[in-house]
Amino acid sequence: MSDSSLIDELPGELLMWVLIISELLVFGAGLIAFMGVRLTDPTGFAEAQSHLHRTGAALNTAVLVTSGYLAAMALHWRQTERGKAARFSLIGAALLGVVFLIIKGIEYADKAAQGISFETHPFFLFYYLLTGFHAAHVLAGVGVLLLVAWHDHPRNIEAGAQFWHMVDLVWIMLFPVIYLLG
Repeated sequence: MSDSSLIDELPGELLMWVLIISELLVFGAGLIAFMGVRLTDPTGFAEAQSHLHRTGAALNTAVLVTSGYLAAMALHWRQTERGKAARFSLIGAALLGVVFLIIKGIEYADKAAQGISFETHPFFLFYYLLTGFHAAHVLAGVGVLLLVAWHDHPRNIEAGAQFWHMVDLVWIMLFPVIYLLG
């Protein structure tokens, strides 16, 4: 019988898992609240949702999934003594994070031009809170990926990729609920 516990078998850093779980709980609570309020005004939510850029959001999904792949490959390449490839992969993942933020910024600018704010409808309050909080995580993740590219020890890459995959996962939850759910 093994003396190792389930916690010992987790990949990466335990504190990163604590952060990831706490962030997923926060976003999950936000999505549950969104869905609960949506039940009180499905027609209003559907009309408000029609002002969103579904194509841009779908493109952002592809951007983040690709960046997650690059972050995952960085660890593989670093472990196989291909440090230069690992660094380029991390920088590429970070640049794709910037692309995500640019696309999201274009969408926010369009909403502002239409006079849509968090006060326009409860849908937009949740939209700005959830996607804005996520964008803050993308910005932090870009910084983490660049820092890890600079200090590219495998443990650092694994922790940075853990965080970045959480950012990906949150977007994969936000995208269908906010942009597609009719």
